[in-house]
Amino acid sequence: MSIILGIDPGSRVTGFGVIRIKGKSLEYVASGCIRVKEGILSDRLNQIFDGIAQVIQHYKPDEAAIEQVFLAKNADSALKLGQARGAAMVAMAQHALVVAEYSARQIKQSVVGKGAADKSQVQHMVVNLLGLNATPQSDAADGLAVAICHGHALQNALFKAGATRVVRGRLR
Repeated sequence: MSIILGIDPGSRVTGFGVIRIKGKSLEYVASGCIRVKEGILSDRLNQIFDGIAQVIQHYKPDEAAIEQVFLAKNADSALKLGQARGAAMVAMAQHALVVAEYSARQIKQSVVGKGAADKSQVQHMVVNLLGLNATPQSDAADGLAVAICHGHALQNALFKAGATRVVRGRLR
């Protein structure tokens, strides 16, 4: 049984999702958003760092995954997104988590079955895959999708290797 933390980084809203792998099934644990207050960039990055650190301390994940930065039309937006992602990754590294990285296309392919899926399709499949009663907010659903993608990758690795579990990114 592994607990996975998935992060959808953002400079204003960072979504997170926590799931548990039990054998071949995925179970919902928690999800939410870290909403960053306006202010100077260093303070906003610190809020992301602190928010992720609190999530890690509360749920104690065994694994972590984050969405890779995509190429944006606006270079300034891409830089801020990369910095937010870095703040989240440092929080995970400070808690000795190995961080897997997935592209948006890989995440959508894993969750929806096609890499060009839109946000509503991702939300719909997150609800179905985890058996949720309500649709999570978009950023939280994206965090859950990252965790699901990593869960699927772990399950595939287990199957191919004949292992029974994954501990800290290693098959056992």
